[in-house]
Amino acid sequence: MAAPDRARRPLLLLLLAGLAHGASAMFVVRDSNRTACIMANFSANFHLSYETEHGSQNASINLPLSAKVLNSSSCGGNSSDPSLTIAFGRGYFLTLNFTRNATRYRVQVMSFTYNMSDTEIFPSASSRESKSEESITDIRADIDKKYRCISAMVIHMHTVVVTLWDATIQAYLSNNSFSQGETRCQQDVPSPTTAPPAPPSPAPTAGPAGPQVSRYSVSGANGTCLLASMGLQLNLTYGRKDNTTVTRVFNINPNQTRTAGSCDAHLVTLNLLSEQGLVLGLQFGMNATASQFFLQGVQLNMTLPDAKAPTFHAGNSSLRALQATVGNSYKCNVEERLFVTQDFSLNIFSVWVQAFKVDGDRFGSVEECLLDGNNMLIPIAVGGALAGLVLIVLIAYLIGRKRSHAGYQTI
Repeated sequence: MAAPDRARRPLLLLLLAGLAHGASAMFVVRDSNRTACIMANFSANFHLSYETEHGSQNASINLPLSAKVLNSSSCGGNSSDPSLTIAFGRGYFLTLNFTRNATRYRVQVMSFTYNMSDTEIFPSASSRESKSEESITDIRADIDKKYRCISAMVIHMHTVVVTLWDATIQAYLSNNSFSQGETRCQQDVPSPTTAPPAPPSPAPTAGPAGPQVSRYSVSGANGTCLLASMGLQLNLTYGRKDNTTVTRVFNINPNQTRTAGSCDAHLVTLNLLSEQGLVLGLQFGMNATASQFFLQGVQLNMTLPDAKAPTFHAGNSSLRALQATVGNSYKCNVEERLFVTQDFSLNIFSVWVQAFKVDGDRFGSVEECLLDGNNMLIPIAVGGALAGLVLIVLIAYLIGRKRSHAGYQTI
């Protein structure tokens, strides 16, 4: 009876190893001496919007385990910074460009190139060319520490939304492998109170917890053009008067904020003005061909008393976030982080928004964000994988048991 048991063990080990591997992949960049300078291990999904003769369509691509590191990846040198380029599928490339200062490194820019002639992903696409998009990111860590983020992290480009999860990334390696120390992403930190306290400074009031969700609206001559419910939080990085650089979080307090705005045929603007002099502008645009609205611009002006330059200004008018069909509403229950500039990102909590075509004070049909869908799909996928594993193990056991009985003769 021992022989059938020994035969079944390799099968069970193989199944368990396959399940544990999951969908993440390891990528390593080495120099001419075969020493690793960049290591990355993560899962990724790419959600794209593209045009067809019949309007806008969506496509979704998962980073496959077969993805490879291209030779164009580099450890950097005197005149260049390190970069990691990953290739997969029929002409898809994901590139992470790193920079550093004396204490920290970061993924300065993430770019994605995709092939519109791939008819399996883009059936009936109007264009058949390759396209590239990029965005700054908030992936940053201390030197000699790895960046770790289990939670989903979203990077918004123009028509592409990149979602990373279960990510471990490190550049400027010193020992040819991931460091033991790590810098965790903000999404993984349970509460800001668990982080080391920042040096005291006379800065605007920073909310220690998530921002308060409030309802906003903008009306014009033809009625309501914007209806929104959301909590807003500002992430700012700036230089202080003592020559240190800090990253601070500020909540928008709706009880100390008044609203203004405007309604135009192709642009809807919501301006939030705080009692402390902060002005935050959100601009929603429309793609008339696809009949879709989206957040296309964010502008911020505020005063930071402890900063070298007390007046902080940042803006970006080429965004594409919070997108839904005109007449419908966009809703996302999880936090979304929108990278506006290198020094400013906007965290949006429990957002529900509708622009241009609004029926009074009522939201239209809901189009849920990709992250809400992922939150449902991940436990379903894990449950399905576990159920499949149990079934395969049971079948292997029954087959082995049957073979073991076949080795005896009836007396």
